[in-house]
Order: sequence, then C-alpha cells, then structure tokens
Amino acid sequence: MALSDADVQKQIKHMMAFIEQEANEKAEEIDAKAEEEFNIEKGRLVQHQRLKIMEYYERKEKQVELQKKIQSSNMLNQARLKVLKVREDHVRTVLDEARKRLSEFSRNTAKYSEVLKALTVQGLLQLLEPNVLLRVREADIPLAESIVPAIAEEFSKVSGQEINLKVDSESFLPQDSCGGVELLAQRGKIKISNTLEARLDLIAQQLVPQIRNALFGKNTNRKFTD
Repeated sequence: MALSDADVQKQIKHMMAFIEQEANEKAEEIDAKAEEEFNIEKGRLVQHQRLKIMEYYERKEKQVELQKKIQSSNMLNQARLKVLKVREDHVRTVLDEARKRLSEFSRNTAKYSEVLKALTVQGLLQLLEPNVLLRVREADIPLAESIVPAIAEEFSKVSGQEINLKVDSESFLPQDSCGGVELLAQRGKIKISNTLEARLDLIAQQLVPQIRNALFGKNTNRKFTD
C-alpha cells in the first residue's frame, strides 16, 4: 500500500522530532558531564590553591617562630653577657678594694718588715743565684737595707748557700705600688716579681672562682670548676 504525501510528511516530522529529542538529551548529557568535570576541576584547583596557601602560611609561621627564637636567644645571650659583666665588675671592685687595703698594709712597719723579708727569701729560693739585686719602693730602701742581713741569714739557713745581696738605689718600684720586692740576677736577665700586687694577682687567679661563689652562689650550669 503506497503512502500518501501526508503520511510521508508525518513520518518525517516524527523522525525529526525523535532525532531532535535524542540530540537534546545528548546535549543535556554532555552539559551535565561538562558541568561535573568543571566542578571536579574547580574543586581540584581550589584544593590545590588552598594547600598552597596553607603551605605558604605554614612557612611564614615557621619563619616567624624561628625569628622569635633567634631574637629570644639573642636577648637572652645579651642579658647573660650583661649579668656576667656586672659580676666581673663586682669581682674587680672586690679586688680593687683588696689592693686599696693592701696599700695601707705597709704603714704597719713591723708587720710589713716581716712580709718583705718573707717575700725576699721566697724569691731568693726560686733564683738560687749568688748575687741578687733587690728593687723596692724608694721609701722602703732604709727598711730593706736594715733587714738584708736577716734575709741573707735566713736564706743560707734554708739553702746552705752564701749570698750577696744589694738594694737597688737607682731604680725603684713605682711610688704608688703597694710594696714588696723585685729580685734581679745575672745583670737583670733574670727577674722575679714578689711585689704585693703580684702576689695578690696570683692569689686572685686561684680564688676568683671561690669569690664568685661567695658573691653570687654556685653556678649550676658549670660542669667543671677552676
């Protein structure tokens, strides 16, 4: 049975409607898929940027924290140095006070005479030279000359040797010296300083740790003591 033109047109329209519907459905499917892929990619990019931002601020936070630690450490070190300087200044003040009192000691002639004798004999026993020149303060020359015989006798008694002693009348210890004696032998090539300042410095080197402990208490951070 032959189709009329109207039937053909109707079928064509029906096929076109079917194709158009299929196309629309396909287009919607493509749009939906594209939207889904867009949202996935957008989410990925957003997450990626979020991670980058978080990493950036984590780095910044670490840098700030490190800077704070460095500044704190620097300030702590500066504070420790200031404390150490104040302590050392205080120890120096104590030693300066000791020197001041030591300079007053020589005013007691009787005691100073015994100390000068002992310092000289000690120096002679270190030198063990037959001829020694004694250098003292200019003001101490009469005292030194008066005790030379006793010094020579004491030295000979201890060492079993004779000695020739002379007090230097041309060169002297500084006028502001606390006192004591310098011993010279071999025409000045050998010298021993037994001045009161030299003895104080020697004692101070040995006692400074104890002085610090007495003034400031024991340092718990130190593993070894001098």
